[in-house]
Amino acid sequence: MSDMLRTNFHTDLDAVRNEIVRMCAMVTEMIPRATDAFLNNDLAAAQRLIDDDDELDAAAVNLDTMCTQLLALQQPMATDLREIVAAIRLNPEIERSGDLVTNIAKATRRMFGTEYEPNIRGLILKMSEEAQRLFRLAGQAYADRDVALGAALDDIDDRLDEHANDLMTAVLNNHKENESDPQTSIQMALIGRFYERIGDHAVNVGDWVRFVAEGWTPEQVGADRAMKRRAGSPTHMPERTSLAGTDEDE
Repeated sequence: MSDMLRTNFHTDLDAVRNEIVRMCAMVTEMIPRATDAFLNNDLAAAQRLIDDDDELDAAAVNLDTMCTQLLALQQPMATDLREIVAAIRLNPEIERSGDLVTNIAKATRRMFGTEYEPNIRGLILKMSEEAQRLFRLAGQAYADRDVALGAALDDIDDRLDEHANDLMTAVLNNHKENESDPQTSIQMALIGRFYERIGDHAVNVGDWVRFVAEGWTPEQVGADRAMKRRAGSPTHMPERTSLAGTDEDE
């Protein structure tokens, strides 16, 4: 690859990285807006957020196009190839997180007029804060190529999972004590699930930071165990290939 082509390639690759960071920031900013709209029965704010999700969708389409063009025109290798593969895999993780935030905003319409118990309001606020924190840290880990921070997100997510369990308990207790509408309880349980899944996607973003740096994915742990079990069987699997090359491969 000529020096000029190489310079253009890395400029385009930087653009891919920047787009991922921008998309993470978009989701991070959307989370508290959706929460405020939901808890305050603010239909106008909810609709603005629903409309703004189109911008995240547009960014996802743009990122997919950028990655496809880089693969088709530049034939990257080693670390550069991992960067593009990671971007392709990260794109739906981030875009789906935006959809989950939008689902919270849409719930404002279904639950309009509902007065939430103080403990339930408090738990939703805590879940929103944790989900926002997780996505902010996921974007930071990716931007800084911070493998340690990316790996730590799984443990940090435990707090969000605890809040989700507490919310489910509070919703069930409220249903029993106040004989609340079952549909309302179901909707509240779904809200908790939306926040929880946003956290899971943030953890996945962190996992792909390690893939970029080292070529490692969580699935490789199970894959290695499977290969060891197969090693003694008559039908032997071929050796696993990996993108965990070095820059000298280019």
